[in-house]
Amino acid sequence: MKVIKNDDSLKGENSKKCKTSEYSFGDKDIDLGLATITGRYPDEGYCVNLISKELIYVMEGSGTLNFENEKVDFSKGDAILIEPNEKYYWDCDYCVVSMTCNPSWTKEQHKCVD
Repeated sequence: MKVIKNDDSLKGENSKKCKTSEYSFGDKDIDLGLATITGRYPDEGYCVNLISKELIYVMEGSGTLNFENEKVDFSKGDAILIEPNEKYYWDCDYCVVSMTCNPSWTKEQHKCVD
């Protein structure tokens, strides 16, 4: 068993509109992150995870997740699975999401693209 207390999570930001808390257990297969999103992220274009599946659970708020060919409205209590290489961007006034990645997330596999 491993436990990471909130105070011990790694706080960061992907942009001014996307604040993060990372809970890295040192496990290559799975991890956990929280993101607070307050606007469009990324500011332009899309983001993509080149390697991992991202399982997202909406803890607070609502908005739209925009893929290349589809828009998905989400709200508190919804779950979304994003496959590797799917391009998307967030559009919301405010939401807090939990993200679990398999395999574990790294900065090198997360890209912002046109």
